[in-house]
Amino acid sequence: MYKNDKRTKLFIILGAFFITNAIVAEFIGAKIFSLENTLGFTKFDIDILGFEHLSFELTCGVIIWPVVFIMTDIINEYYGKKGVKLLSYLAAIMIAYAFIVVFMAIGANPAEWWIKSGSHKQIDNMQAAYHAVFGQGMWIILGSLVAFLIGQLIDVKVFHYLKSKSGDKMLWLRSTGSTLVSQLIDSFIVLFIAFYIGSNWSMNQVLAIGVMNYIYKLVISLAVTPLLYVIHNMIDKYLGKELSNQMMKEADGSYDN
Repeated sequence: MYKNDKRTKLFIILGAFFITNAIVAEFIGAKIFSLENTLGFTKFDIDILGFEHLSFELTCGVIIWPVVFIMTDIINEYYGKKGVKLLSYLAAIMIAYAFIVVFMAIGANPAEWWIKSGSHKQIDNMQAAYHAVFGQGMWIILGSLVAFLIGQLIDVKVFHYLKSKSGDKMLWLRSTGSTLVSQLIDSFIVLFIAFYIGSNWSMNQVLAIGVMNYIYKLVISLAVTPLLYVIHNMIDKYLGKELSNQMMKEADGSYDN
């Protein structure tokens, strides 16, 4: 059906990666991991706003965050504001749908034998474990969804603003710049909704943890910038110079629609 339509095939591929990673990030985000221990480093010992001994203990959702960052900027580059907004809204709907299905699964009455089926793995109650892993609190879900949407909408605006100033040059500037602005806001919105409103954290605690999360995202966004160029060049070769240039010009025009 789409044999000869490269732009459609590319949009489907990018969209599939974008939405899949957005959904997966929500579910693996229930686990908190130590970045330093994982990489074999000595833990950082940072004091921020009165909170001592902070280190990089992060949600596992950040592991695949660079993929979402790259996909957002690539979609911005070739499909403009409309493309990013469409996929962002669709991803939010799919995330909400996924959580509804998961809560239905949690609420289903478990088979009696299954509850004890994890005893050989030192899991006394499989239903409780299932609920603990997949049953994230509503405030966390709401916070992550709101932060995701706001972050994406800000990203696309900053991206095209920087592109209007730099033209087709300095891909790193519009990509990294838009990510750093959007993630600065995203990092604090999710904590504010999920934990300041939902779990009675103090504002200082929200700000301290938010700063740690943002430092990580700042470093990663800079580190993966070369990969953005690699993917951009691969797409240019796939599309061909003429179609690639046409799509990027159309993407710029869509910003003003």
